[in-house]
Amino acid sequence: MTKRIFRSVFLASLLVFLAGLALVVGALYSYFGSRQAEQLRVEASLAARAVEAGGEGYLEGLDGGEIRLTWIAADGSVIYDTDADAGVMENHAGREEFREALQYGSGEGERTSSTLGEKTVYYALRLSDGTVLRTAESHYTLPRLLMNIIQPLALILVLALLLSGWLASRLARRIVGPLNAVDLDHPLENEAYDELSPLLTRLERQQRQIGEQLDELERRKKEFAAITGSMSEGLILLDSQGLVMSINPSARAIFGVDGAGEGRDVLTVDRSSELRALLEKCAASGRAEAYISRGEREYLLTAGAVDTDGGKRGTVLLAVDVTEKRRAERLRREFTANVSHELKTPLHSIMGAAELLQSGLVKPEDRERFLARIRSEAGRLVGLVQDVINLSRLDEGEEFPREDTDLLELAREAAADVADEAARRGVKLSVSGGGGTVRGVRQLLWEIIWNLAENAVKYSKPEGGRADVEVDTLPDGRVRLRVSDDGVGIPREAQERVFERFYRVDKSHSRETGGTGLGLSIVKHAAQYHNASISLESEPGRGTSVTVTFESAGKGNGQP
Repeated sequence: MTKRIFRSVFLASLLVFLAGLALVVGALYSYFGSRQAEQLRVEASLAARAVEAGGEGYLEGLDGGEIRLTWIAADGSVIYDTDADAGVMENHAGREEFREALQYGSGEGERTSSTLGEKTVYYALRLSDGTVLRTAESHYTLPRLLMNIIQPLALILVLALLLSGWLASRLARRIVGPLNAVDLDHPLENEAYDELSPLLTRLERQQRQIGEQLDELERRKKEFAAITGSMSEGLILLDSQGLVMSINPSARAIFGVDGAGEGRDVLTVDRSSELRALLEKCAASGRAEAYISRGEREYLLTAGAVDTDGGKRGTVLLAVDVTEKRRAERLRREFTANVSHELKTPLHSIMGAAELLQSGLVKPEDRERFLARIRSEAGRLVGLVQDVINLSRLDEGEEFPREDTDLLELAREAAADVADEAARRGVKLSVSGGGGTVRGVRQLLWEIIWNLAENAVKYSKPEGGRADVEVDTLPDGRVRLRVSDDGVGIPREAQERVFERFYRVDKSHSRETGGTGLGLSIVKHAAQYHNASISLESEPGRGTSVTVTFESAGKGNGQP
């Protein structure tokens, strides 16, 4: 508004000034033109008396000036001229002022030079002897005059612009000032223009009503925000156009919404095909469910239509984190399938050997081999069952008695149990390091070392490979167990899964080496039980190194 008032006042002031300047210049030009004509008539009268008295001698005695005198005979020939040679001048019989002077006694005329931008004014008087004396004076035309004074006019125009701008700005501020000072929070307490009183009264009444409504809405909004903000589930409310009306913090985190999500189309908040299909199904049937993944989490997304008065008013989206539930279901299915498979293999082998023995089809010299096979497979079953029991106890969080254990001594004991397998495979197994004391469950610590050492022996290079077990105390008091080999290594894409139950990188090789597929899973859970960190470094063809780092005995190694 201030700008509009400023422009209006500025343009009005400028136009008034320019119009006034034009009127003044025109009036002054007309005034001085009439004064010049009057002076020219006076000069002509004086000169006529002098010529009648002194003749040509008077004219010759003049020293020239701004006024030009021309003495013209009755036939129009020039007798004398103060500015030119009369002998070469053309006949003036056709001049307007000359004819009027002969006829009426005096005459006037003017002629303008377009090239010089000058106007010459003539005044002629008839003398007593019938001759005519003409006076002439030249002055600039109005355009030429304006051109000659263009610089001062430009300066005046600049000053006029500045003055108009200053006045317009001042007036605009004075006009708008009271309007800007109106306190809309308290309309009736303003001292503004009288013309605004009806408007301010209406504003005050409406503002009071709006304030009451806003207070009620704010109260409800806070209640809704408190309820939805404390929800672990993600909640999104959509209007009938699919625009987000409300989104709680959990939903922002799930869908990665930065800033305000309200007012945006929900498909710009999340562009997944699952959400689009879910909304289409909800629009058709009124309710729909779908599982979606975001990062490492899985969610059950439920969409329900909100219908009022027979028409759809919006949609409610509810996202529930089912990651652990789905993971537990998946693990349970995988575990059941894997245990069934692992149990079936040795059982089939035992049953086959027993049937052959029972049927008498086995030669006497082969009976020991079949019995050894039955015993080996039974031992494998016992090991599998024991591993499953150990994992179950760890999963259930069972508490075991703790004690200070020399990890280097325990490593030597575990290595001794693997020594026969290492010798059979031609693998050099070594235990080294400065040692360290860990407070924990001795049996679980033994399981960690034994499983890692057994894997290192199994997957080292046959005939000439190595498997190293090192136990050292770090400068900060932590105890580090490192088991490494120079075997086949583990591909990068499989390194994150080797600690899963029954996961094997090379299933064919695993069948050759034996084992239950639960060893590294036991290592992982036993390390977690002791609050120890575990890391794996491996490169295909260059071996594997697994490091388990325990807190110092003084920190309790995870002891409650």
